[in-house]
Amino acid sequence: MSEEKVYTAAIVVIGNEVLSGRVQDLNVNYLALGLKDLGIRLREVRIIPDVKATIVDTVNTLRALHDYVFTTGGIGPTHDDITAESIAAAFDVALERNPRATAMLEQYYGDRINEGRLRMANVPAGGELLDNPVSFAPGFRLHNVYVLPGVPRIMQAMFDTFKHRLAGGRPQRSRTVTAFIGESLVAAGLAAIQDRFADVEIGSYPFVRNERFGCALVSRSVDEASLARATEAIAELVRALGVEPQISDGES
Repeated sequence: MSEEKVYTAAIVVIGNEVLSGRVQDLNVNYLALGLKDLGIRLREVRIIPDVKATIVDTVNTLRALHDYVFTTGGIGPTHDDITAESIAAAFDVALERNPRATAMLEQYYGDRINEGRLRMANVPAGGELLDNPVSFAPGFRLHNVYVLPGVPRIMQAMFDTFKHRLAGGRPQRSRTVTAFIGESLVAAGLAAIQDRFADVEIGSYPFVRNERFGCALVSRSVDEASLARATEAIAELVRALGVEPQISDGES
């Protein structure tokens, strides 16, 4: 029986404004949750500046490692929006003024169209346009790289228009055992449980609530039966240490 394919993805957040702290990224969480529902594992997130060489190197590295790469930011009308030309350089193709994108922008802006706005119609040769239902300036896909804007409302709307076309595997499910207990007390037992359940990812996430320390012990797997057994084993570990756990679906 052949091993089930695991589809993976990376996100590249492009923008000096994110690195400077001026803008807080809101796109990674949305993409991560959407990809999870599609059975695509998000493996990497990189935040990089508006520097052509950095964009080229990052995209070329990640597109060779993952099934999908999603970039956000840098496809607007100003001089520092260099993502499109950088993606063209990464694939060693020409950057072209796309006729369909030009027509959409001219229709949307009417007599307010200008060269800056028309820059948003520049697409690498061979790129497939990604529709923008909010402001009509399209993103594009080139092979396994999806180039999206940085404005969250627009990025989210665009992702929702094409996500159903992405191939993925069985979605991971998750369950959480929450307990007011220190991580150090469960560490050895948790490691032993992880060894028993190789097909379950187990993570420990400490918290402080009402000045009490605790941890959320999260299990993730595509196999519902293994997930249930691992969750119960973790709950029994906590009970054996004199604490009553709370068990919930998802990553609460």
